[in-house]
Amino acid sequence: MHENEPQQFPASQTESDLSATSGTPPDWSQTESETPDVSQTEFSPESDTPRTDSEADVTAQKQTRSDTPVRASHRVTVTRRNPDVIPIGLTRTVQTDADKDRSYLLDLLESQRGKRILSGIIQGVEGGPGTEEVSRAVIYHGDYKVAIPAEMAVSPPEDSRGRYASDVMHQMLTRRLGAEVDYIVKAVDPKYHVAVGNRLEAMMAKRSLYYARNRDGNRRVRAGACAEARVVSVIRPGIFVDIFGVETFVPLAELSYQRMMDATTAFQPGQRVLVRILRIQGQRPSEITVEASVKQAGENPYEKAVRKYSVGNRYVGTVSMVNTTGVFVALDGGIDCLCNYPRRGRPPRGARATVKILGISQDTNRIWGVITHIALPQ
Repeated sequence: MHENEPQQFPASQTESDLSATSGTPPDWSQTESETPDVSQTEFSPESDTPRTDSEADVTAQKQTRSDTPVRASHRVTVTRRNPDVIPIGLTRTVQTDADKDRSYLLDLLESQRGKRILSGIIQGVEGGPGTEEVSRAVIYHGDYKVAIPAEMAVSPPEDSRGRYASDVMHQMLTRRLGAEVDYIVKAVDPKYHVAVGNRLEAMMAKRSLYYARNRDGNRRVRAGACAEARVVSVIRPGIFVDIFGVETFVPLAELSYQRMMDATTAFQPGQRVLVRILRIQGQRPSEITVEASVKQAGENPYEKAVRKYSVGNRYVGTVSMVNTTGVFVALDGGIDCLCNYPRRGRPPRGARATVKILGISQDTNRIWGVITHIALPQ
């Protein structure tokens, strides 16, 4: 399966969780037009729990919902009443749990009606391989559980390398655990405190905002500018960052001026990093691609090395990497000194090393020397 085909959840408890005022549970991937009309839900002055326009409607809904199989854990509805609170002044300023719950619900409804972009941390991944359910990311907005189906959360790769696209997308979601992402709400069920979100739609909205050209032909985000980016996934060869709705891969060579073998030792999903935009290609929001660098967003430490270090003198550092090129010793200030293998053999990573600097090149960002002493780690 090379292309991501539309997938739906089977008739299970998860569909029932999102059943709204109608008796038929909706699909996780339902569009806004299929969303139950939550606008008919209002708050009673005596209670902060949603109620419908008539008691007859409530009775009919309860009878309909009782016919739908739902796990016992999902049958529990959150009912919060505002307690009698004596205010200090004329009006109460401290929020109760019911106040907060209503505020969270209004956030979700505003996102659903007005396409407002919300942000949250992916705190779980449900379904996927070994189950009958489609993979989905889970975000909590207060006490509301927002589920984002895989096809609405990540774009499938062009080449799945012989694997099922659903398995690949499940792995992509798992790698994004802990990442901060944007989403737009597509459906809300106040009774069961669940909602459905769409991340890809939110990313496209941000692209239109930040990468669209104005009357002068300029973009809000342009090549050469520095921007704040969110780390959404980390693998050994580099990191994936979200730059205003565009996910781009930053390889090891563009993460740090020091040699790095594994990006997972320095980065994790959920971090925010400063990047420099190197190139922007594409005109339409769906065609935008971005090249970025983390290391070029900061000052080049090798430019300071000319003032900090001098040829012919000795300095202490830590062995950061050993490969066929030689031994890299990390010196203070975020730079590496490339040395030949010492006669005593290859030193391990983490060993303290004294190096004698033989040369410094600011043009090529290189410092080279020889190891004069090794102190093995305890």
